[in-house]
Amino acid sequence: MEDKKPKIKSFTDLNAWKEGHKLVLAIYKISEKFPEKEMFGITSQMRRCVISITSNIAEGFSRSTNKDKCQFYSMAQGSLTELQNQLLITRDVGYLGNNEFQEIAQQTIVVNKLINGLKRIKNTKY
Repeated sequence: MEDKKPKIKSFTDLNAWKEGHKLVLAIYKISEKFPEKEMFGITSQMRRCVISITSNIAEGFSRSTNKDKCQFYSMAQGSLTELQNQLLITRDVGYLGNNEFQEIAQQTIVVNKLINGLKRIKNTKY
């Protein structure tokens, strides 16, 4: 029986990118509520960081060797870990409520697992 999985033609077809994009939107939404004094501090840092996650997934997708792909997926994970740290900080200083924190923290775990899956793929055929 043939495998009926849809062919992945673009980085936007990757579940890791899709879930990462949800994370981008969530970070933009919650960071709008941060104090204005943080615009060039934690707000800017978190936004750059979360964008780096999906940007590295996209760039990894375009690379031709598994080694290169894995390098970019690893950078995406590094940015994800950095974001997890920033989420803890924003919660602990009172910029983020515990419920919001839990929702977004759960999304970071989903993205992390999906990136791990991308890193394990051998001889990927896009």
